[in-house]
Amino acid sequence: MRLSGRVLVVAGSDSSGGAGIQADIKTITALGAYAATAITALTAQNTLGVHGILPVPPDFVAWQMEAVLDDIGADAVKTGMLGDAASIERVCATLEARAAGIPVVVDPVMRATGGTRLLAVEAVTVLKRRLLPMAAVLTPNLPEAEVLAGMPIPDRAAMHRAATALLTLGAQAVLLKGGHLAGDTVIDLLATEDGVEEYAAPRIDTRHTHGTGCTLASALATGLAQGMALRAAVDRARRYVRAAIATAPGLGAGNGPLNHAVTVESGEEARRAFRDETKRLIEKD
Repeated sequence: MRLSGRVLVVAGSDSSGGAGIQADIKTITALGAYAATAITALTAQNTLGVHGILPVPPDFVAWQMEAVLDDIGADAVKTGMLGDAASIERVCATLEARAAGIPVVVDPVMRATGGTRLLAVEAVTVLKRRLLPMAAVLTPNLPEAEVLAGMPIPDRAAMHRAATALLTLGAQAVLLKGGHLAGDTVIDLLATEDGVEEYAAPRIDTRHTHGTGCTLASALATGLAQGMALRAAVDRARRYVRAAIATAPGLGAGNGPLNHAVTVESGEEARRAFRDETKRLIEKD
């Protein structure tokens, strides 16, 4: 497979391989791009929860980013777990100095699925002030959106209000994920200056959803790195995540990992494959 697009991921490591840097690398590779990383923290975790966190010093996070950007370069950047205010400041300063004009997808990781805090409380203000205005796309889940927007989000109508409110924090677009709401249908919202669009899909009944947020954000960043328009990148990213959940390997006793090896085609790739197959059949006859 010929690689297209370079994605630099700034995030924490997940020893279980289901989320964080490991999920990011798998996702980006599966979608045909090149993944480089700057690791912000080491975590000891599995499908049952996070058992320990070892932060990487902010200066060393920046050093990793600089080493990648000054040599390999990047067509998109994805941020995940950043941990504290100092790390956010250093990441933002490095992006301003080395990655101006490169789209940044911000996954505002605040807590692990099991509830472990992954972003210090005092860092939220810095995240909003420094990083969100740099975001091409912000991808919060509902608990994260409640913190960032400062409002409860108990239903679909509140999701619309929150998505619009989050846009005022400076991101060019907001992909608000609705998986935490109850119901047989999962609704995500894409908010831009043009308005708010809904993406609805049947809920997949499974406990194997570890790393879905990381995976979606990295899939989206990959699409942008490959030159896809925002809506096309969102569409492929959502289809990839759903396929990865539906074919999850069933590992672990808790919230299990996805199948990051699953492959999906973009809309244009699917149309091209259909045209090529039709042409082949016609010529065969």
